[in-house]
Amino acid sequence: MLTVAPPAAGSGECTAHTATSSRRPAKMAAELHPRSGKLIGLSNSNRTAQRNQPVQEFNHGLVLSREPLRDRDVFTVRIDKKVNSWSGSIEIGVTALDPAALDFPSSATGLKGGSWIVSGCSVLMDGRSVLEEYGRDLDQLAEGDCVGIQRNSQGELHLWVNGQDCGAAASGLPARLWAVVDLYGKCTQITVVSCEPPPPGTEAEGPWGALSDVSTRGCVGGMSSSGVLAGSSDLASSGGGAGDSSGSSPAGGGGATLGPALASGGVTTNDALLFHEKCGTLIKLSNNNKTAERRRPLDEFNNGVVMTNRPLRHNEMFEIRIDKLVDKWSGSIEIGVTTHNPNNLDYPATMTNLRSGTIMMSGCGILTNGKGTRREYCEFSLDELQEGDHIGLMRKSSGALHFYINGIDQGVAASQTPAVVYGVVDLYGMAVKVTIVHNHNHSDRLRRNNAIMRALSPDVGRPRPALSLTPDPEVPDRLLFHPNCGQKAAIIGDGRTALRPHATDDFNHGVVLSSRPLRSNEVFQVRIDKMVDKWAGSIEIGVTTHNPAYLQLPSTMTNLRSGTWMMTGNGVMHNGTTILDEYGHNLDRLKAGDTVGVVRKDDGSLHFFVNGVPQGPAAWNVPPSVYAVVDLYGQAAQATIMDDMADLPPLPDDSSEGPAATSPSSPCSVGGASAVNDLRFHQLHGTNAVITNGGRTALRQNCRSEFNDAIVISNRCLRDGELFEIVIQKMVDRWSGSIEAGVTAIRPEELEFPNTMTDIDYDTWMLSGTAIMQDGNTMRNNYGCDLDSLTTGSRIGMMRTASGDLHYYINGVDQGMACAGLPPEVYAVIDLYGQCVQVSITSSSGPLDNSLCTSNITEKSFPIQSPVAGVAHRLHSKHGKNVVLLGEGSQAVRMGGYTHGIVFSAKELKTDELFEVKIDEVDEQWSGSLHVGLTTLPPAELPSCPTGALCPSLPQLRGRVTWLLAGTEVRRNGVLQRQNYGCSLDRLMVGNRVGVKRCSDDTMHIFIDGEDMGPAATAVAKNVYAVLDLYGRVTAMSIVSSTVLEDTESSKAPSLSSDSCSEGEEEHSLVRGRGSSRAAPVPTVMTFLENHGKNIQLSNQNLTASRVSSYNQGLLVTVQPLPRQQLFQFQIDRLNLSWTSSLSLGVIGHSPDRLNFPSTACCLKRSAWLLQRDSVFHNSLKICENYGPNLDTCPEGTILGLLVDANGCLHLYVNGIDQGVAAQDIPNPCYPLIDLYGQCEQVCVPGGRESCCQGDMEKADMVDGIKESVCWTPPPEVNPNKTCEYQALCSRFKDLLTLPDGYFNEDAKFNLCYCESCHKLRGDEPYYKRGEPPRDYALPFGWCRFALRWPHCEVANGYKKWHMAYHGTSVGSLRRILDHNQILSGPSSIFSVAQVKVEGQNGYSEPEENSAPEREVPKVQLSPTMRYSGLEAFAPKVQFRDPRSQRYYHAQVAFQVCVRPGSYKVGPQSLGASEALDPRFSNAEMEWITKEKGGILLYGLLIRVE
Repeated sequence: MLTVAPPAAGSGECTAHTATSSRRPAKMAAELHPRSGKLIGLSNSNRTAQRNQPVQEFNHGLVLSREPLRDRDVFTVRIDKKVNSWSGSIEIGVTALDPAALDFPSSATGLKGGSWIVSGCSVLMDGRSVLEEYGRDLDQLAEGDCVGIQRNSQGELHLWVNGQDCGAAASGLPARLWAVVDLYGKCTQITVVSCEPPPPGTEAEGPWGALSDVSTRGCVGGMSSSGVLAGSSDLASSGGGAGDSSGSSPAGGGGATLGPALASGGVTTNDALLFHEKCGTLIKLSNNNKTAERRRPLDEFNNGVVMTNRPLRHNEMFEIRIDKLVDKWSGSIEIGVTTHNPNNLDYPATMTNLRSGTIMMSGCGILTNGKGTRREYCEFSLDELQEGDHIGLMRKSSGALHFYINGIDQGVAASQTPAVVYGVVDLYGMAVKVTIVHNHNHSDRLRRNNAIMRALSPDVGRPRPALSLTPDPEVPDRLLFHPNCGQKAAIIGDGRTALRPHATDDFNHGVVLSSRPLRSNEVFQVRIDKMVDKWAGSIEIGVTTHNPAYLQLPSTMTNLRSGTWMMTGNGVMHNGTTILDEYGHNLDRLKAGDTVGVVRKDDGSLHFFVNGVPQGPAAWNVPPSVYAVVDLYGQAAQATIMDDMADLPPLPDDSSEGPAATSPSSPCSVGGASAVNDLRFHQLHGTNAVITNGGRTALRQNCRSEFNDAIVISNRCLRDGELFEIVIQKMVDRWSGSIEAGVTAIRPEELEFPNTMTDIDYDTWMLSGTAIMQDGNTMRNNYGCDLDSLTTGSRIGMMRTASGDLHYYINGVDQGMACAGLPPEVYAVIDLYGQCVQVSITSSSGPLDNSLCTSNITEKSFPIQSPVAGVAHRLHSKHGKNVVLLGEGSQAVRMGGYTHGIVFSAKELKTDELFEVKIDEVDEQWSGSLHVGLTTLPPAELPSCPTGALCPSLPQLRGRVTWLLAGTEVRRNGVLQRQNYGCSLDRLMVGNRVGVKRCSDDTMHIFIDGEDMGPAATAVAKNVYAVLDLYGRVTAMSIVSSTVLEDTESSKAPSLSSDSCSEGEEEHSLVRGRGSSRAAPVPTVMTFLENHGKNIQLSNQNLTASRVSSYNQGLLVTVQPLPRQQLFQFQIDRLNLSWTSSLSLGVIGHSPDRLNFPSTACCLKRSAWLLQRDSVFHNSLKICENYGPNLDTCPEGTILGLLVDANGCLHLYVNGIDQGVAAQDIPNPCYPLIDLYGQCEQVCVPGGRESCCQGDMEKADMVDGIKESVCWTPPPEVNPNKTCEYQALCSRFKDLLTLPDGYFNEDAKFNLCYCESCHKLRGDEPYYKRGEPPRDYALPFGWCRFALRWPHCEVANGYKKWHMAYHGTSVGSLRRILDHNQILSGPSSIFSVAQVKVEGQNGYSEPEENSAPEREVPKVQLSPTMRYSGLEAFAPKVQFRDPRSQRYYHAQVAFQVCVRPGSYKVGPQSLGASEALDPRFSNAEMEWITKEKGGILLYGLLIRVE
């Protein structure tokens, strides 16, 4: 146990030291000992030490001084280099161990036998913590900082940081000690700068060191003991920080009297808050039990409870830092207190499961004993915190429990907390790793002790005069940067310039704030002095309510969740949430010398300037007294405050914005309502709602923890015929239900906002889902649209007509009258409920045409699209008895009654062909409306007209399979399949258009006024006719669509080879391929655009693109837009397997000429469709999974293509094979986009190099006269086995079998891998037919085939008429089967071999070949599917060790064979399986039995490895 001796009197000290100094011998050599840690390299005369392999290794970096330390000498080193790959940093101390005989441990904390080490802000003796919260945190030191260690004449250990004494760390040290420095973690290089006594007057012999420096340096040591500062229990218990600067610096020798108190209170007692060793089952503790981490965070989300090692003291802060999150689960960290002793507690899966003695904060609420007691405790939600955020709690002496988030007191969470409680943390969901945070510098103490004074207004909790920068009255109050800045930032030039000194090593932690709040209308402007061309992103600027003196600066300012407005790129963010996507000039495109500025006007609006040009208002209701913020992010390395504002034009008034009026956030003048839309959201709203963007945008805060209380209302009444339309901008996939919309006659000033608007019981009309509700009661169901089905980007509008009717509009389409009799003055209401998080008022809001005001959707209101060039569709001459056809079959009229109005298309619809009609007449005396759908009934088979044999209405048509939409119901043969589909057909009016299409994925889609309502039915047959029913109100219609001149096949771009296919496709496939080859039109030549990612280099006339460095910044687009129906193809030329992942590709719907490319394509969030791996993304949101092959597995030589068909659908082509529709509604024009990411380093457009044509597919190759269909293969120089790791693994197992090469085909291209990636790349179908008569067989998915040689070439042509089957066997039977060239039914057959596991010499185990047979079966069993033949009963598994990876695997073997038709009998499976083994084959026809010799031909060896 260590003790601290009382210091001597101040005067005696000085005398003794002077005398000692005069007698000191020559200086000790400031060098390092030549013996050091195994990764250390010494240079500069042993004064500089560098840790080798700094990115790969983090320890083994120990160095010691060459000689023992002399008393009072400070052994000082300078940090030369740091890396960001690791946590932790330099450690320094002393040891009594002689380095000449030392067995160096991996780190300094492993030194025993009398060693004292300062690590972080802790002091360890022989690896055991003896003092927490000491001095400066060494992990926070930067390059260029100096740190020293000293043993003074009293035998005390002192740490020195940048020339400042941090006080006594330990006492009672022996006389003979060597200095120890550990280049650990981030620290990779140091240099010894001196080893001499400190200058006179700077040394502090007492354990409290230079207490007078507390207010400026924060280097006080030993301030963690309880009771050190008498009369200040709050300060002592919460970390010992000085809450009052005037009382924290005792003068003269007063500090010396604290020595004994420190010795008894803090140093001799190791009682720091740590995590208890007993914890949740998945928890791993480290860092001396200060860090807790949940194991397997991607597999498990709970069992991560940890507790403190002792109860919390009154007024003691327990604070943690979030170190790691995973973006997989919902929910996140939970924290609180419990009365349960961790030694006796049976830890639950989650702490909220405990039903006694527990108070937890979860989300933004408080749970007591597992039940919610406060739903809205604070403005922060724990679920939305980020890595680096801090969470703390404190039980006050009064019993009140407070929580702190990033130092901000959230108020009283519980008032009667028990006296004895333990801190508890639940690493739940997204939260993976946390670390207990102890006080380690002065700014943290100020932040902690003044946390309760921290409010969003900076006037509260402002620093006291002793700590503030009080300006000289003689000097103007200039705007300067505050000295408290980001970790990687520095302030120079008298506070006017901020820079990131190591801008090429780090891209963030460069936040700087102004030294004082901005005055109203005061412009804060900076000039960019220096840029680095390495990172993405650049300078960001804005304002914050946070006082820089107390703020714990984040890595980037947009991470702050309160009181912050920032302009980033060309968007504006408020509290980390984007409120404007397209605002002003893009800051990421600025160069050195450009200026950016910000001003808060006296009306509370926030404006930004770029090069002196006002960008318009960005936000409203910004509070006064905000601090300016500059984030030197990414490319921005240095900026200087500009005092001269003469170049700035005067701020425009809101009524005359001038150039700024084009900003999307510019407010409109009320006086100009006739020309400008003045509709806004009212300033009064629900408690969880936030109004931004000048009243145009509304969002729900805490969207993952709150689902209601977010009602917003229009700022004025709607005029007659005026449309109030909003667009959904953000949704969360967390809740049920979504947006609700309507109107109310209640004035906003008189409305007490409820949880949801449907709770109002008077003067309110709302649409919720498909229900129309008045005053909270449902008055009508199944309205024409379903608000719960809307997605991001959908538009919703409301309009009160002059007659008092309420109409809703979805994406501009009138859904019909919702209700009638509305009063004249109603306000629009939006309830941001459930999944809907953010909406904005669109520019379409305002007065509509009279036609729309009266709900008559005319052809003028919704223009009919030009029909596709070709022949107009016609109706078939067979139709219902009340129908008359006009205009050569282009029009249909129902002459009487309300039924018998069925009509058909004249021809079958082709795939993706739209059949569309326009409604010409309606008769309001009838109910019901048009029916539309598809049918397999050929109208030619109907009797002659008039077809009275036809049923009266379409839902009754059941003779053949018919799919139809009636109202909002989808039916198949009259049976209801789906309700509430799309817009109701019952609401159709004259001029509306209705269409039907059978898509390539066998789905039926309905179109209303050109808008796809989505898939209505699935598994639709191929040969179908369009069918419509002029029913009820609809009495006349006319066709407005056309058929294409060419068939679907010819309209597609030709594949790489029209007459080749993948393995398994036989002659019918080849004939089909050749028949579809037609002369294609001359395509547009596509070249790459000069505007591209930073790491892209173009060559070969811009037909070849290469990524020249790093793994990202590789985006490129084409100069020319992609014409419809034209296939754009490119080839993967070069892969670098050092990286993971690979390229992605897609299209963008806007011109790329001025596009500011992000680092990766997944960051594109505007009009972008991206194919990445096997998923499809739209504006960075995943819209489809399991699409096509995994692009990460595409080998060199693969040719990828993009095509947008005539219907605006995006297709991916892989080696000429269409993978189907990836996305719909692609705009025209669109531009192909490629991201050379990760492994993919070079691509070229065909024609860009001659070798591109070398991979063209040949016709089906002949193997000894047998036709073998092979997929496209890479160029000859590419080894196929290198392109698929699974195939390479199977090949290595085959080599272990030592089978003669003469049995196998010499041409490796016939060896096919059927792993998921390979068979998808080839576009294989799961089943094919072969032989005469044709018989189905399944491809062996999951296996790898090695082709065998075929004998008897003269008769080989006859084998193509044989059937294909499989035979599972054992490894021990392979050689004998190959030797005899036939499947044996004797003891070598798997059906008679008993499996005995032995260890073979070649690294695998197998059954013994000579073991006793279990049974004799004089027959051979085959199967058309490997799902049966590959079962372990037929193909037993053997274990082998991969010679490359030395890992153990299990392997199975089988044969693919040709069987002569008629030589076998089909029978049931013999394993007694009850469930179907293969969906294509019945269990009663699973086995093929043959006894004939010569009826089986070996085709290939199959291997599967697990």
